[in-house]
Amino acid sequence: MARFNRSTWSWILNDWANSAFATTIMAGFFPIFLKQYWSAGSDPVTSTFQLGVGNAVAGIVVAALAPVLGAIADRGGVRKKFLLLFTVLGILATTGLYFVQKGDWQLAITLYVLGTIGFTAGIVFYDALIVDVAEPQRFDFISGLGYAFGYLGGGVLFAINVWMTLDPLRFGLADSAEAVRISFLMVAAWWALFCIPLFLFVHERKPLRAKGGNVVVEGWRQFIATFREIRQLRPIFLFLLAYWFYIDGVNTIIKMAVDYGLSLGFETSSLITALLLVQFIGFPAAIVFGWLGGKWGTKRGIYFALAVYGMVTLWAYFLETETQFYLMAVAIGLVQGGIQSLSRSFYARMIPPGKSAEFFGFYGMIGKFATIIGPLLMGWVGVLTGSPRLAILSVAILFVIGWVLLMQVEERSEK
Repeated sequence: MARFNRSTWSWILNDWANSAFATTIMAGFFPIFLKQYWSAGSDPVTSTFQLGVGNAVAGIVVAALAPVLGAIADRGGVRKKFLLLFTVLGILATTGLYFVQKGDWQLAITLYVLGTIGFTAGIVFYDALIVDVAEPQRFDFISGLGYAFGYLGGGVLFAINVWMTLDPLRFGLADSAEAVRISFLMVAAWWALFCIPLFLFVHERKPLRAKGGNVVVEGWRQFIATFREIRQLRPIFLFLLAYWFYIDGVNTIIKMAVDYGLSLGFETSSLITALLLVQFIGFPAAIVFGWLGGKWGTKRGIYFALAVYGMVTLWAYFLETETQFYLMAVAIGLVQGGIQSLSRSFYARMIPPGKSAEFFGFYGMIGKFATIIGPLLMGWVGVLTGSPRLAILSVAILFVIGWVLLMQVEERSEK
């Protein structure tokens, strides 16, 4: 097995690379720019709906493809090739956002969907490569480092991009709109540059199953067989069910926190600052969680993160000031990377040998579908009660269900 060497750092650096898209594009500038530039003059509710449809389309496409692509990749031993394919798709789509003219929201949404597909589908194969760069007893630490450097890399570029939009003249730019458009090019360049080491230095082990026949047909067959196998492997099935509920809660908090802040009348600049807080706090916190997973046990670490998220939803209900919103961002930053990294390493230990990509395909599929229950729950409660505070509080239900299901899963010792 690979030691903590060049291949390990190259794998970690890919998280530094692609997190620029997640931070600057998905969480930061795209939702705001869509509303204020590409959909300028239209009803704000309409642009929110457009963004929601775009996210849903991307999620459905990736959720449908991920397990099948994973099965194909494992049979052919071509995880790096699939990762390269989707990385190139994401980079090209991100570059294209620079050329979208004001008012052309249709093209903007199309490129956003393609970029999101490239980003999220690539993660399936990136996650699966962890078994090629680390021994099982170091999954917690290496997985935590990946998320930590992702937060740091995404945060560094995002901070520069925010500075550009706040003071465009200092950078020789005409206005904030031009600064945002240049930021899209910077994300593409950042992603392209820092993903190179993985493709050069991470060596994928040969598949246990030989190639042969139509790999696509065989991939579909393997997908069906894997689904049946997962249903029979009770610990894996229960964990994926628990993960589906609690990571839906996590994703809902990530995607709805800024919208919730806007509904309370907070300034956009304050919400952007809160996003930066999450990124930079998430860097050391994810590393610490990787260490805690080895000391406490991975499952206990996940429980701790779930408890914090439960308190966050309660705190959000009583929010009154922007300072309190900052404190909530700090709490989220402390556990967001931790619960993601520990969940990945916990699952990695449960996977049968030689099936990492197809099983991580299911894991990725669950993660992509886990953006449905929370937003719908918040929307339904908000419409029913007329209170955004009760809407955000309802997300706590997902953490409770996830906790209860996780209790039924036995933690596997290091392989």
